[in-house]
Amino acid sequence: DFLKPIHLYEPLHRKIFEVAGDIIRMGKIANPVTIKTFLKADEKVGDMTVSQYLASLVSNAVTVINAEDYGRAIYDLALRRALITIGEDVVNIAYDAPLDMPPQSQIEDTERRLFELAENGRYDGGFQSFNDAVALAIDMAAVAKERDGGLSGISTGIHSLDAKMGGLQRSDLIILAGRPGMGKTSLATNIAYNIAAAYEGEVQSDGSMKARNGGVVGFYSLEMSSEQLATRIISEQTEVSSSKIRRGDINDADFEKLVA
Repeated sequence: DFLKPIHLYEPLHRKIFEVAGDIIRMGKIANPVTIKTFLKADEKVGDMTVSQYLASLVSNAVTVINAEDYGRAIYDLALRRALITIGEDVVNIAYDAPLDMPPQSQIEDTERRLFELAENGRYDGGFQSFNDAVALAIDMAAVAKERDGGLSGISTGIHSLDAKMGGLQRSDLIILAGRPGMGKTSLATNIAYNIAAAYEGEVQSDGSMKARNGGVVGFYSLEMSSEQLATRIISEQTEVSSSKIRRGDINDADFEKLVA
């Protein structure tokens, strides 16, 4: 379900793979006899005809038990070829320095192509057995049992919200909508701060870190600088007005709270 004809380097192999897939999807048998009728009869592979080449493919075929692993090897090679192509284009365009593609545009174009490759370069889809799904569900329950608040997801630090959502789940995309000045950024920074403040890492057997509580937060903003966001957060945590902080209209006691 992840390997496509385009991932095969040899054009004839692409065509054979595509035809075989179409035949199988129609509920028919894909073998040299049924496939060869869809290929050019006069096409040659070295000194072999297409019919002879198809027969040799079948006779040289390895066991299908490891078909998925072989498919992944082909897939990974296709990704490497795509990376090489992108890399060559980056070098060649940078050398040519075309007027219609300044460096910033080239960076953006390269980022887009790499992102598309990363998004398409996944082969973890398809069916999952119920046993695997149950094991994942049990693991989630175990994590929820150990995590503060007994949540399956990461706590927002806002108990009424956690009670309704069960925390923030890995697969969530949450859109927070509201008119200007309604407190969207304030709520988002509150949640981000609560998660970061609650972070407790745990070293796994492979040496990687996994969050036992809270999480590591990345905050992207198109309307506020990092210091503006920081000002907002320390304002909320100290209950000192952010407008007072910006104006410098704070007394010594407030300033000590900010520093702390």
